[in-house]
Amino acid sequence: MTKVAIIRCEKNENRCPLTNCLKCLTDSKEGFAEYDNAMPAGVFTCRCPGDNVADLAKILKSKGAEAIHFCTCTFANKTDKGWVTGQGGFCDHVDQLIETAHAATGLPCVKGTAHLPKDYAVEIRK
Repeated sequence: MTKVAIIRCEKNENRCPLTNCLKCLTDSKEGFAEYDNAMPAGVFTCRCPGDNVADLAKILKSKGAEAIHFCTCTFANKTDKGWVTGQGGFCDHVDQLIETAHAATGLPCVKGTAHLPKDYAVEIRK
């Protein structure tokens, strides 16, 4: 069983309770499809401009996380045609934050959770 953590953006914390992210995690779907059996290891909210992401990632690792996923809404936008990457998400420097979290922990850091855009290939920093 893989213990998977999620980091989300503060800009969406009052609108999204992570229902679909957690469902996809436990069902091993969408951004979590690479896991045969996953369980939540924790959730944190990143605060702009992301100066806290290394500390959050370290805490998640200390609590047993074996991988950290960054929510799809950080890099994709919901449209009337579904989720798309071309119009951006809540964070314009999510790739840098993923690299920071990975460097701080050595854990795989993954870009994507639920609601993946069509034809999106999940990006993993190992």
